[in-house]
Order: sequence, then C-alpha cells, then structure tokens
Amino acid sequence: MPRIFAYIVHRAGVADDSAAELVAAAKKIDATAVPTAILTGWGPELDAACSSVTSSFGEIWKIANQALAYPNAELVRQALVRVLPPGSIVLVPHDHFGIDLSPGLSIKLNSAFASDVLAVDGVEGSSLKLVRQELGGQVSTHVRCDISSGAVINIRPGAFKPGPSIVASGIITDKSSEVGAPTARRRYLETIVAEAGDVDITKHSVLVSIGRGIQEKDNVALAEALAEVLGAAVSCSRPVVDAKWMEKSRQVGSSGKTVKPKVYLACGISGAFQHLAGIKGSPFLIAINKNPKAPIFQVADVGIVDDLLEFLPELTNKARELRGVAAK
Repeated sequence: MPRIFAYIVHRAGVADDSAAELVAAAKKIDATAVPTAILTGWGPELDAACSSVTSSFGEIWKIANQALAYPNAELVRQALVRVLPPGSIVLVPHDHFGIDLSPGLSIKLNSAFASDVLAVDGVEGSSLKLVRQELGGQVSTHVRCDISSGAVINIRPGAFKPGPSIVASGIITDKSSEVGAPTARRRYLETIVAEAGDVDITKHSVLVSIGRGIQEKDNVALAEALAEVLGAAVSCSRPVVDAKWMEKSRQVGSSGKTVKPKVYLACGISGAFQHLAGIKGSPFLIAINKNPKAPIFQVADVGIVDDLLEFLPELTNKARELRGVAAK
C-alpha cells in the first residue's frame, strides 16, 4: 500500500477540524495506516499547528517558508512536489483551497486525481474504489482510481466521521530546507472579514439552517418559530442570501461564516460542498429534505424525507409540547 499523506489546513496555530476527517478517510483506505501530516506556513503559528496534530499522525512534516505565510496554492504545490515521495496518496480537504491545489498537484506528481470523495469502498489490486458526486450532487458515482503511481484525493467536509481518538505520538520533521525558494505569479492582497450582523451564528450551539427549500421569504418564519422554541439561531445557505430573504451575516459556508454548533438542522439544504465547508466540529446533523437523493443525506446523522413546509410546523409543535411552551 502506498504511503498516505494528509495536507492539513490550519489557522491561528490550530489545525482545522478536517484533519481528523482525513485520518478517518485514510483508515478507510488502509485500516492499519497512520498517515503522515503535512503543514505549510510560517512562524509560531505553524509550530503551534504542528504540535496540535501530534496525537493523530505518525509523523508531521513541517514546511516553513515566509512565502507560505498565507496559503497560496501555487506555492504550496511547488513545495509538496519537492518533498513527496513517488507513488504517494495525498488526501486534501475538498474546499476552495483544495480545489485550487489538487488538480495541478496530481499532474506534477503524475498521479491520479479524484475530487469531492464522500466514501471509500476499498482497494482491489491497484484500484482504489471511491464514491464521489457529480451534477451538483444529484448523482453519486462509483469510480476506480488507479493508485499504482499514487493519487491526490479531495475529501468532502463532513463525509468521514472522526473515529475514537488515538495517541500516535507523531514526530515533527522539518522539511523546510528541501523546498528551496518557491515563486508564484500571484500574491496575497488582503483578507475580507465577513460582515457582523444582529445575531452571531458562530456563538450558538444549535442552529436551524434553511436553504432554497424554504421557497419564499414568508416561510422563513417557520424556521424562526422552531429556533425560538429550541433556543437556537436561524442560519442559511447562499441561495437564501442571494434571494435577499436573510442577511449575509447568517450565511454558513465557504463564502459565508464557519460555525461549530453541537446540533445543526439543515432544512431544505441540498448539501453542496461550499455549504458543508462552513460546518466544523462534526455536529449532530439532522437533514430535512423532500428529495431523498439530496447530497446532504450522505453526511447527516439523521435524515428526514418530507415536505419542509409541512414538517417544520409539526416539529415546532412537538418541541413546544415537550418543553411545555405555549404556542403564540
């Protein structure tokens, strides 16, 4: 079996929650695997991030370079090509950065590439059997990935639930001297912080999140009624913001806010990776959607196939009954 590596995204000295998901994905490929983590960056924040994953990985490769202080896929790709051994399997989160990084990396490594992978069906000879999605998540496809020359695989956020914590006692190995001086034709300009709103959805442990399935602005009140009973906040996916039914500060996803609730109710949300990328911490995810083939069911802990506009009032009434709250 080829050696498995995991590219770890980190911020402010803390590894992203996707790190644990990549470990879980590696175990599906090879149950005995203890993958090697690769972290790029610069300064004390990189050192802290490396230390934060030592209990989950057998080895941590640190690549420190001032040019990598902000994650530029063009630069990171050059660095990885110089340190990865031939035939490696590289797992990368399927987010905007991973989509930018991975296809070109697979070309440079002369290896296979698979994106938006949500399940691993096992290995058969030199073929890695994967499940990924196409046509906006409406079709799940079973594909075979030839790993005889290695592979770069993008893992969908939330698709692989982290298993029991392991103690790997990972050793940090500094690979910085091997990458030379990477150069890029593009450069980092600035980070635009998401606007603040009347409610900070990042602070709530329970979120009732609505998507296109809510159908119209007047129906947002159905989610607000449920959230009030549960002591939750209402959040949403991008189509709701684009329709101007809710403000941008309520949006969850790669172009919105990143949340880490304990419970996440996805109401009428299809489950595109752009939305799932904003949900961290592996919350208990309840999906309500009338389309039984909606991608959100692939990552949900509980899936409910029903008409959202009929189900939400019933759920709200039941919640009121259980909590002894009178209807308004």
